[in-house]
Amino acid sequence: MDEQATNEKILSGRNFMRARWSDEEIISDQMKQLPQPPLVKAPMGGERMSLPRDFKRLPFTQDILQVLTARKSSRVYTHEPVALLAFSFLLWAQQGIKSVRGKSYATLRTVACGGARHEFELYIAVMNVEGLKPGLYHYLPMTHELELLGEAEAAQLGAMAGSALADQPWCARGAAVFFYSVVPYRAEWRYSSNAHRVALIDAGHITQNLYVACSALNKVGTCAIAALDGEACDAMFGLDGQEEFIFYAAALGSISPNDQEKEDLFYAFLKDEEED
Repeated sequence: MDEQATNEKILSGRNFMRARWSDEEIISDQMKQLPQPPLVKAPMGGERMSLPRDFKRLPFTQDILQVLTARKSSRVYTHEPVALLAFSFLLWAQQGIKSVRGKSYATLRTVACGGARHEFELYIAVMNVEGLKPGLYHYLPMTHELELLGEAEAAQLGAMAGSALADQPWCARGAAVFFYSVVPYRAEWRYSSNAHRVALIDAGHITQNLYVACSALNKVGTCAIAALDGEACDAMFGLDGQEEFIFYAAALGSISPNDQEKEDLFYAFLKDEEED
């Protein structure tokens, strides 16, 4: 791509980010009184398992200042499995449903979302979580369950995930990788062509909750990932790539303060610059 084409794409991206809510009057499908889409995706037919919810048993860091100060990206993981209760909490922290508003008009969840549309689905490649078979899963937030979409060896899953995430091998060394899909029409039904900028804002709320929840647990770390091969990720979970597609991910694993030196190696280039 030449410089002119690159600059045009940059300008297009900037224009997409600009808020132009009143540029034109848009009649959404909600205004047309068309039926709203389902609040969540229906189960895909895999074996379903209930997840524990007694989160008060978890050893949380209680000081919110400490939690926020300690929040960071972690890319170095130990070989210890993540406990099932902690994993269950992290799923709930990202997409958990607290209540349903009206007669199935909207879900109120643990994360903020424009118009309470919650246009996302959560898929997981599980490699090393206590009580779960290694495999590909789909989270069912209405019932706080996981459905198993397919079993696979942990090493195979790690390699598949690392390849789909722009060949970042460190992603494969954790306990799991979260893959976030968007079902655009859930937001488009309400916001029409304004939906997509809002959806990307909403996505940040999800991973921030994941970071804060990991920080509160102290022994689990995560790193959100924007660099991914969308088609490869969609293929992993059998998504059509149009009405639903994966656009974001996050790796997860057990962490140890003893690995801070290895973590710092990801930023070794900054030290080199300082020395120069």
